[in-house]
Amino acid sequence: MSQKRWIAIILGMSIVFTALLLILSRAPLPQRTPTPIASVTTAINVTATATSTATPTSTPTPAPKPNIGVQGQFIGPDGDAGIKLAADLGVGWIKQQVDWNSTEYARGLYHWGELDHLVAEAQKYGLKIMLSVARAPGFSRPEPVEEDGPPSDFSIFRDFMFALSNRYKGRVAAYELWNEPNLRREWRGFDLSAEKFVELIKAGSNGVREGDPDAVIISGAPATTGIDDKLNAIDDRVYLRDMIAAGVADYVDAIGAHPYGAGNPPDERAADAAHTRSGFNTHPSFFFLDTIEEYHAILIEAKIDKPIWVTEFGWPSIDQFGKVDTSGWEYARDVTEQDQAAYLLRSIVLRRDRAWLGPLMIWNLNIALLLGAERSESAYGLIRPDGSLRPAYQQLRRARE
Repeated sequence: MSQKRWIAIILGMSIVFTALLLILSRAPLPQRTPTPIASVTTAINVTATATSTATPTSTPTPAPKPNIGVQGQFIGPDGDAGIKLAADLGVGWIKQQVDWNSTEYARGLYHWGELDHLVAEAQKYGLKIMLSVARAPGFSRPEPVEEDGPPSDFSIFRDFMFALSNRYKGRVAAYELWNEPNLRREWRGFDLSAEKFVELIKAGSNGVREGDPDAVIISGAPATTGIDDKLNAIDDRVYLRDMIAAGVADYVDAIGAHPYGAGNPPDERAADAAHTRSGFNTHPSFFFLDTIEEYHAILIEAKIDKPIWVTEFGWPSIDQFGKVDTSGWEYARDVTEQDQAAYLLRSIVLRRDRAWLGPLMIWNLNIALLLGAERSESAYGLIRPDGSLRPAYQQLRRARE
Protein backbone atom coordinates (compact mmCIF):
# COMPACT_ATOMS: atom_id res chain seq x y z
CA MET A 1 0.00 0.00 0.00
CA SER A 2 1.34 3.44 -0.91
CA GLN A 3 2.35 5.93 1.74
CA LYS A 4 -0.28 8.30 0.40
CA ARG A 5 -3.04 5.74 1.07
CA TRP A 6 -1.74 5.05 4.61
CA ILE A 7 -1.77 8.77 5.42
CA ALA A 8 -5.24 9.31 3.93
CA ILE A 9 -6.70 6.50 6.01
CA ILE A 10 -5.28 7.59 9.35
CA LEU A 11 -6.28 11.22 8.73
CA GLY A 12 -9.79 10.02 8.02
CA MET A 13 -9.86 8.01 11.23
CA SER A 14 -8.60 11.01 13.20
CA ILE A 15 -11.36 13.24 11.82
CA VAL A 16 -14.06 10.68 12.62
CA PHE A 17 -12.81 10.06 16.16
CA THR A 18 -12.53 13.76 16.89
CA ALA A 19 -16.05 14.32 15.60
CA LEU A 20 -17.40 11.57 17.83
CA LEU A 21 -15.79 13.06 20.92
CA LEU A 22 -17.37 16.41 20.11
CA ILE A 23 -20.80 14.82 19.61
CA LEU A 24 -20.64 12.82 22.80
CA SER A 25 -19.22 15.59 24.95
CA ARG A 26 -22.11 17.87 23.85
CA ALA A 27 -24.82 15.24 24.20
CA PRO A 28 -27.67 16.05 26.59
CA LEU A 29 -27.56 14.32 29.91
CA PRO A 30 -30.90 12.58 30.48
CA GLN A 31 -31.29 10.90 33.82
CA ARG A 32 -30.56 7.40 32.61
CA THR A 33 -28.14 8.14 29.79
CA PRO A 34 -25.15 10.16 30.96
CA THR A 35 -22.25 11.28 28.80
CA PRO A 36 -20.97 8.16 27.04
CA ILE A 37 -17.60 6.57 27.05
CA ALA A 38 -15.87 7.69 23.88
CA SER A 39 -15.54 4.68 21.58
CA VAL A 40 -12.01 4.16 20.38
CA THR A 41 -12.37 1.34 17.89
CA THR A 42 -11.77 1.89 14.23
CA ALA A 43 -10.04 -0.02 11.49
CA ILE A 44 -6.66 1.63 11.86
CA ASN A 45 -4.32 1.13 8.94
CA VAL A 46 -1.22 3.28 9.34
CA THR A 47 2.47 3.44 8.78
CA ALA A 48 4.39 3.62 12.05
CA THR A 49 6.08 6.94 12.69
CA ALA A 50 7.59 6.21 16.08
CA THR A 51 11.35 5.87 16.13
CA SER A 52 11.36 3.34 18.94
CA THR A 53 10.43 -0.31 18.65
CA ALA A 54 9.33 -2.28 21.68
CA THR A 55 11.68 -5.11 22.54
CA PRO A 56 10.17 -8.04 24.45
CA THR A 57 12.04 -9.34 27.41
CA SER A 58 13.60 -12.74 26.77
CA THR A 59 13.14 -14.28 30.23
CA PRO A 60 11.39 -15.82 31.94
CA THR A 61 9.08 -17.78 29.66
CA PRO A 62 5.66 -16.08 29.65
CA ALA A 63 2.78 -17.80 31.43
CA PRO A 64 0.38 -19.31 28.86
CA LYS A 65 -3.02 -17.64 28.45
CA PRO A 66 -4.75 -19.59 25.66
CA ASN A 67 -8.11 -17.80 26.05
CA ILE A 68 -6.71 -14.27 26.28
CA GLY A 69 -5.82 -12.23 23.22
CA VAL A 70 -4.68 -8.79 22.16
CA GLN A 71 -5.87 -6.58 19.36
CA GLY A 72 -3.15 -4.65 17.64
CA GLN A 73 -1.68 -3.55 14.36
CA PHE A 74 -0.08 -6.69 12.98
CA ILE A 75 0.22 -5.58 9.37
CA GLY A 76 2.42 -2.94 7.83
CA PRO A 77 6.09 -2.21 8.43
CA ASP A 78 6.05 -3.05 12.15
CA GLY A 79 3.57 -5.91 11.96
CA ASP A 80 6.13 -8.63 12.61
CA ALA A 81 7.34 -6.86 15.74
CA GLY A 82 3.75 -6.64 16.97
CA ILE A 83 3.21 -10.37 16.46
CA LYS A 84 6.43 -11.10 18.34
CA LEU A 85 5.26 -8.88 21.21
CA ALA A 86 1.95 -10.73 21.34
CA ALA A 87 3.65 -14.11 21.34
CA ASP A 88 6.05 -13.03 24.06
CA LEU A 89 3.09 -11.93 26.16
CA GLY A 90 1.90 -15.52 26.34
CA VAL A 91 -1.57 -14.92 24.89
CA GLY A 92 -3.30 -17.45 22.68
CA TRP A 93 -4.98 -15.03 20.27
CA ILE A 94 -4.33 -11.95 18.20
CA LYS A 95 -7.07 -9.83 16.68
CA GLN A 96 -6.63 -7.66 13.62
CA GLN A 97 -9.32 -5.35 12.34
CA VAL A 98 -9.42 -5.67 8.56
CA ASP A 99 -9.94 -2.45 6.65
CA TRP A 100 -12.17 -3.89 3.95
CA ASN A 101 -11.85 -0.69 1.92
CA SER A 102 -8.10 -1.20 1.60
CA THR A 103 -8.29 -4.93 0.97
CA GLU A 104 -10.89 -5.05 -1.81
CA TYR A 105 -9.88 -2.09 -3.97
CA ALA A 106 -12.37 -2.95 -6.75
CA ARG A 107 -15.19 -5.48 -6.92
CA GLY A 108 -13.58 -8.92 -6.73
CA LEU A 109 -10.00 -7.54 -6.78
CA TYR A 110 -7.97 -7.85 -3.58
CA HIS A 111 -4.74 -6.79 -1.89
CA TRP A 112 -3.98 -9.97 0.07
CA GLY A 113 -0.24 -9.56 0.61
CA GLU A 114 -0.27 -8.02 4.09
CA LEU A 115 -2.90 -10.40 5.45
CA ASP A 116 -1.07 -13.37 3.91
CA HIS A 117 2.06 -12.31 5.77
CA LEU A 118 0.20 -11.76 9.05
CA VAL A 119 -1.36 -15.22 8.92
CA ALA A 120 1.95 -16.89 8.14
CA GLU A 121 3.81 -15.06 10.91
CA ALA A 122 1.12 -15.73 13.53
CA GLN A 123 1.17 -19.41 12.69
CA LYS A 124 4.92 -19.53 13.33
CA TYR A 125 4.18 -18.63 16.96
CA GLY A 126 1.11 -20.81 17.33
CA LEU A 127 -1.21 -17.82 17.73
CA LYS A 128 -4.89 -18.13 16.85
CA ILE A 129 -6.22 -15.32 14.69
CA MET A 130 -9.46 -13.37 14.84
CA LEU A 131 -10.23 -11.00 11.97
CA SER A 132 -12.80 -8.26 12.47
CA VAL A 133 -14.15 -6.76 9.26
CA ALA A 134 -15.57 -3.25 8.88
CA ARG A 135 -15.47 -0.16 6.63
CA ALA A 136 -17.03 -1.08 3.30
CA PRO A 137 -15.05 -0.01 0.23
CA GLY A 138 -15.88 3.10 -1.74
CA PHE A 139 -17.18 1.24 -4.77
CA SER A 140 -19.91 -0.37 -2.63
CA ARG A 141 -21.50 2.74 -1.14
CA PRO A 142 -22.16 6.41 -1.96
CA GLU A 143 -20.73 7.93 1.24
CA PRO A 144 -17.08 9.00 1.50
CA VAL A 145 -14.93 6.12 2.70
CA GLU A 146 -13.76 8.23 5.65
CA GLU A 147 -17.29 7.76 7.04
CA ASP A 148 -17.53 4.10 7.98
CA GLY A 149 -20.58 2.17 6.94
CA PRO A 150 -21.86 -1.02 5.34
CA PRO A 151 -22.26 -1.59 1.60
CA SER A 152 -25.50 -0.58 -0.07
CA ASP A 153 -25.91 -4.17 -1.25
CA PHE A 154 -25.24 -6.67 1.54
CA SER A 155 -24.44 -9.43 -0.97
CA ILE A 156 -21.12 -7.63 -1.51
CA PHE A 157 -20.30 -8.30 2.14
CA ARG A 158 -21.24 -11.94 1.70
CA ASP A 159 -18.89 -12.23 -1.27
CA PHE A 160 -16.02 -10.61 0.59
CA MET A 161 -16.44 -12.77 3.66
CA PHE A 162 -16.47 -15.85 1.43
CA ALA A 163 -13.27 -14.75 -0.32
CA LEU A 164 -11.58 -13.92 2.99
CA SER A 165 -12.57 -17.06 4.87
CA ASN A 166 -11.92 -19.36 1.94
CA ARG A 167 -8.43 -17.95 1.43
CA TYR A 168 -7.53 -18.53 5.08
CA LYS A 169 -9.54 -21.70 5.60
CA GLY A 170 -8.16 -23.61 8.57
CA ARG A 171 -5.71 -20.82 9.41
CA VAL A 172 -7.94 -18.00 10.71
CA ALA A 173 -9.97 -19.31 13.63
CA ALA A 174 -12.65 -16.63 14.04
CA TYR A 175 -14.37 -13.74 12.28
CA GLU A 176 -16.15 -10.83 13.91
CA LEU A 177 -18.78 -9.37 11.60
CA TRP A 178 -18.61 -5.57 11.79
CA ASN A 179 -17.82 -3.19 14.61
CA GLU A 180 -20.04 -1.16 16.95
CA PRO A 181 -23.02 -0.84 14.57
CA ASN A 182 -25.11 1.03 17.15
CA LEU A 183 -23.00 4.13 16.48
CA ARG A 184 -23.86 6.43 13.62
CA ARG A 185 -20.20 6.82 12.70
CA GLU A 186 -19.95 3.07 12.02
CA TRP A 187 -23.26 2.80 10.15
CA ARG A 188 -23.31 5.62 7.59
CA GLY A 189 -25.74 5.14 4.74
CA PHE A 190 -28.58 3.64 6.81
CA ASP A 191 -30.60 4.67 9.84
CA LEU A 192 -29.41 2.95 13.00
CA SER A 193 -31.22 -0.39 13.12
CA ALA A 194 -30.39 -3.68 14.81
CA GLU A 195 -32.74 -5.43 12.40
CA LYS A 196 -30.81 -4.09 9.42
CA PHE A 197 -27.55 -5.04 11.08
CA VAL A 198 -28.72 -8.63 11.48
CA GLU A 199 -29.38 -8.66 7.73
CA LEU A 200 -25.72 -7.75 7.24
CA ILE A 201 -24.65 -10.45 9.70
CA LYS A 202 -26.74 -13.02 7.84
CA ALA A 203 -25.02 -12.12 4.57
CA GLY A 204 -21.54 -12.21 6.09
CA SER A 205 -22.25 -15.42 7.98
CA ASN A 206 -23.41 -17.15 4.80
CA GLY A 207 -20.12 -16.19 3.19
CA VAL A 208 -18.03 -17.57 6.05
CA ARG A 209 -20.07 -20.78 6.34
CA GLU A 210 -19.38 -21.47 2.68
CA GLY A 211 -15.74 -20.38 2.78
CA ASP A 212 -14.71 -22.10 6.04
CA PRO A 213 -17.45 -24.03 7.84
CA ASP A 214 -15.22 -24.60 10.89
CA ALA A 215 -14.51 -20.92 11.59
CA VAL A 216 -16.15 -19.28 14.61
CA ILE A 217 -18.51 -16.43 13.70
CA ILE A 218 -19.04 -13.62 16.22
CA SER A 219 -21.63 -10.87 15.97
CA GLY A 220 -20.16 -7.40 15.77
CA ALA A 221 -20.25 -5.93 19.27
CA PRO A 222 -22.27 -2.80 19.99
CA ALA A 223 -20.52 0.08 21.73
CA THR A 224 -21.25 0.79 25.40
CA THR A 225 -22.25 4.41 24.90
CA GLY A 226 -24.81 5.29 27.56
CA ILE A 227 -26.63 7.23 24.82
CA ASP A 228 -29.97 6.19 23.33
CA ASP A 229 -31.02 9.09 21.11
CA LYS A 230 -31.55 6.75 18.11
CA LEU A 231 -29.62 9.20 15.91
CA ASN A 232 -26.02 9.18 17.09
CA ALA A 233 -26.28 5.97 19.09
CA ILE A 234 -28.61 3.33 20.46
CA ASP A 235 -28.02 2.01 23.96
CA ASP A 236 -26.12 -1.26 23.63
CA ARG A 237 -28.52 -3.25 25.84
CA VAL A 238 -31.49 -2.05 23.79
CA TYR A 239 -29.60 -2.80 20.60
CA LEU A 240 -28.64 -6.31 21.72
CA ARG A 241 -32.25 -7.14 22.55
CA ASP A 242 -33.28 -5.90 19.11
CA MET A 243 -30.55 -8.02 17.51
CA ILE A 244 -31.92 -11.07 19.31
CA ALA A 245 -35.46 -10.27 18.23
CA ALA A 246 -34.21 -10.06 14.62
CA GLY A 247 -32.73 -13.57 14.87
CA VAL A 248 -29.01 -12.93 15.25
CA ALA A 249 -28.55 -16.23 17.12
CA ASP A 250 -29.40 -18.12 13.92
CA TYR A 251 -26.30 -16.81 12.16
CA VAL A 252 -23.48 -16.67 14.73
CA ASP A 253 -21.62 -18.94 17.11
CA ALA A 254 -20.98 -16.26 19.73
CA ILE A 255 -22.20 -12.82 20.78
CA GLY A 256 -19.60 -10.07 20.71
CA ALA A 257 -19.20 -7.57 23.56
CA HIS A 258 -17.08 -4.47 24.18
CA PRO A 259 -17.33 -3.99 27.97
CA TYR A 260 -15.12 -0.93 28.37
CA GLY A 261 -15.10 0.22 31.98
CA ALA A 262 -14.23 3.94 31.76
CA GLY A 263 -12.00 4.41 34.83
CA ASN A 264 -13.90 1.99 37.03
CA PRO A 265 -12.36 -1.24 38.39
CA PRO A 266 -13.63 -4.36 36.62
CA ASP A 267 -15.30 -5.83 39.69
CA GLU A 268 -17.33 -2.71 40.58
CA ARG A 269 -20.94 -2.21 39.49
CA ALA A 270 -23.08 0.87 39.00
CA ALA A 271 -25.40 -0.12 41.87
CA ASP A 272 -22.57 -0.35 44.40
CA ALA A 273 -22.94 1.95 47.40
CA ALA A 274 -19.49 3.45 46.88
CA HIS A 275 -17.18 3.85 43.91
CA THR A 276 -13.46 4.22 43.42
CA ARG A 277 -13.92 7.04 40.89
CA SER A 278 -15.83 10.28 41.33
CA GLY A 279 -17.17 10.40 37.77
CA PHE A 280 -18.49 8.16 34.99
CA ASN A 281 -20.02 5.86 37.59
CA THR A 282 -23.77 6.44 37.33
CA HIS A 283 -24.65 4.14 34.42
CA PRO A 284 -24.07 0.40 33.87
CA SER A 285 -22.44 1.16 30.51
CA PHE A 286 -19.45 2.48 32.43
CA PHE A 287 -18.75 -0.86 34.15
CA PHE A 288 -17.07 -3.97 32.76
CA LEU A 289 -18.90 -6.37 35.10
CA ASP A 290 -22.31 -4.80 34.55
CA THR A 291 -21.97 -5.17 30.80
CA ILE A 292 -20.97 -8.82 30.71
CA GLU A 293 -23.49 -9.83 33.38
CA GLU A 294 -26.35 -7.93 31.76
CA TYR A 295 -25.55 -9.37 28.32
CA HIS A 296 -25.59 -12.84 29.86
CA ALA A 297 -28.94 -12.13 31.52
CA ILE A 298 -30.38 -10.93 28.20
CA LEU A 299 -29.28 -14.16 26.51
CA ILE A 300 -30.75 -16.29 29.30
CA GLU A 301 -34.00 -14.35 29.10
CA ALA A 302 -34.14 -15.09 25.35
CA LYS A 303 -33.21 -18.76 25.95
CA ILE A 304 -30.10 -18.42 23.80
CA ASP A 305 -27.22 -20.72 24.66
CA LYS A 306 -24.33 -18.85 23.05
CA PRO A 307 -21.05 -17.76 24.64
CA ILE A 308 -20.14 -14.10 24.95
CA TRP A 309 -16.80 -13.26 23.37
CA VAL A 310 -15.23 -10.07 24.70
CA THR A 311 -13.75 -8.85 21.44
CA GLU A 312 -12.51 -5.56 22.90
CA PHE A 313 -11.95 -4.23 26.40
CA GLY A 314 -9.39 -2.20 28.27
CA TRP A 315 -8.64 0.81 30.44
CA PRO A 316 -6.97 4.01 29.24
CA SER A 317 -4.17 5.63 31.19
CA ILE A 318 -2.27 8.74 30.18
CA ASP A 319 0.18 8.19 33.02
CA GLN A 320 3.69 8.96 31.66
CA PHE A 321 2.19 10.51 28.49
CA GLY A 322 2.65 14.18 29.30
CA LYS A 323 0.07 16.72 28.15
CA VAL A 324 -2.98 15.07 26.55
CA ASP A 325 -6.43 16.53 25.85
CA THR A 326 -8.90 14.27 27.68
CA SER A 327 -12.04 16.33 27.09
CA GLY A 328 -14.98 13.92 27.22
CA TRP A 329 -12.96 11.05 28.66
CA GLU A 330 -11.42 12.57 31.75
CA TYR A 331 -11.35 9.17 33.46
CA ALA A 332 -8.08 8.45 31.62
CA ARG A 333 -6.41 10.86 34.05
CA ASP A 334 -7.61 8.85 37.05
CA VAL A 335 -6.22 5.53 35.86
CA THR A 336 -2.53 5.06 36.61
CA GLU A 337 -0.38 2.58 34.73
CA GLN A 338 -0.49 0.32 37.77
CA ASP A 339 -4.30 0.60 37.82
CA GLN A 340 -4.43 -0.39 34.17
CA ALA A 341 -2.35 -3.47 34.88
CA ALA A 342 -4.35 -4.45 37.97
CA TYR A 343 -7.71 -4.02 36.20
CA LEU A 344 -6.69 -6.20 33.28
CA LEU A 345 -5.48 -8.94 35.63
CA ARG A 346 -8.67 -8.76 37.70
CA SER A 347 -10.74 -9.05 34.52
CA ILE A 348 -8.98 -12.29 33.69
CA VAL A 349 -9.76 -13.59 37.18
CA LEU A 350 -13.44 -12.69 36.74
CA ARG A 351 -13.56 -14.90 33.66
CA ARG A 352 -12.58 -18.02 35.61
CA ASP A 353 -15.98 -18.72 37.16
CA ARG A 354 -18.02 -17.61 34.13
CA ALA A 355 -18.08 -20.58 31.77
CA TRP A 356 -20.31 -18.61 29.39
CA LEU A 357 -17.46 -16.21 28.58
CA GLY A 358 -15.31 -16.98 25.57
CA PRO A 359 -11.90 -15.43 24.91
CA LEU A 360 -11.07 -11.90 26.13
CA MET A 361 -9.37 -9.60 23.60
CA ILE A 362 -7.47 -6.71 25.17
CA TRP A 363 -7.55 -3.42 23.27
CA ASN A 364 -4.79 -2.53 22.43
CA LEU A 365 -1.25 -3.86 22.26
CA ASN A 366 0.80 -1.44 20.18
CA ILE A 367 -1.47 1.44 19.16
CA ALA A 368 0.70 4.06 20.88
CA LEU A 369 3.70 3.15 18.74
CA LEU A 370 1.65 4.00 15.68
CA LEU A 371 -0.24 7.10 16.79
CA GLY A 372 1.96 8.69 19.46
CA ALA A 373 1.08 10.16 22.85
CA GLU A 374 -1.15 12.91 21.47
CA ARG A 375 -3.86 10.55 20.22
CA SER A 376 -6.42 9.41 22.77
CA GLU A 377 -6.48 5.81 21.53
CA SER A 378 -2.85 5.43 22.58
CA ALA A 379 -3.81 5.59 26.26
CA TYR A 380 -5.21 2.05 26.00
CA GLY A 381 -1.93 0.58 24.77
CA LEU A 382 0.23 -1.95 26.59
CA ILE A 383 3.29 -0.35 24.98
CA ARG A 384 4.27 3.27 25.60
CA PRO A 385 4.76 5.65 22.66
CA ASP A 386 8.54 5.40 23.12
CA GLY A 387 8.40 1.62 22.76
CA SER A 388 8.92 0.73 26.42
CA LEU A 389 6.71 -1.86 28.10
CA ARG A 390 3.99 -0.63 30.44
CA PRO A 391 3.36 -2.46 33.73
CA ALA A 392 0.26 -4.00 32.14
CA TYR A 393 2.38 -5.80 29.57
CA GLN A 394 4.96 -6.95 32.09
CA GLN A 395 2.43 -8.18 34.65
CA LEU A 396 0.21 -9.85 32.05
CA ARG A 397 3.24 -11.69 30.77
CA ARG A 398 3.66 -13.38 34.17
CA ALA A 399 -0.06 -13.99 34.75
CA ARG A 400 -2.00 -17.14 33.97
CA GLU A 401 -5.66 -17.13 33.06
